[in-house]
Amino acid sequence: MGEVYKNPVKKMIPSKLETGFQQFLYKHVGPHIPKGMTPNQMTTVSALGGVFAIVMTLLTNLSSWFWLGTIAGLAVHLVADDLDGYIARSRGLSSKAGAYYDLMVDILFSTFLIISIGLTPAAHLLPMALAAPLYGIMNVTMMNYIIYFNEFQFPRLGPIEAHISYTVIAICAMIFKGNEVFTVFGHGVTVVDIIAVIAMIPMYYEMIRMIIALFKRLEASQR
Repeated sequence: MGEVYKNPVKKMIPSKLETGFQQFLYKHVGPHIPKGMTPNQMTTVSALGGVFAIVMTLLTNLSSWFWLGTIAGLAVHLVADDLDGYIARSRGLSSKAGAYYDLMVDILFSTFLIISIGLTPAAHLLPMALAAPLYGIMNVTMMNYIIYFNEFQFPRLGPIEAHISYTVIAICAMIFKGNEVFTVFGHGVTVVDIIAVIAMIPMYYEMIRMIIALFKRLEASQR
């Protein structure tokens, strides 16, 4: 499991939606998790759900019905991603290796899922390529909060908001497929492209806000 934290990481979740969802899972699902299951095993379940979602997304090039598989994979990833932390904290198994594994799974999952959406008929690669680095940079920033301040700083738009966005994209992709709504400089724009651009605006804001806040705290701590 790696080195166990002597002082548990302080978890800070500004998103009320994320907080409510986690409390629901901890109350109704957490107690039923097998006693022998470790946080890293649950993170692996999360990773497998993510891989399934990515594969299903790529298969939508054959049929739009595979978006249903994407949604199923998203659900598994989201639930398992929250429950690995529950296992770690409730059973005293929090570790640096576990935290690192969890963040790396999230980074790889979101990056490859967004790129895979850009490789489907429902979207274009350019807007997805602009969105792909967001979650990775945000997770690296969160990792530095853990390293320097022992705080797990969630963005105000957390994992559940991101998964809801992915689910909305999957549903819209099934409905509208690759139909272009309008053109910009001769390039067609789909409904999924529009959703991605709209979602990027607050996410980029959150990313920049968290980076600046971390920089100021690190600078203040050195005075």
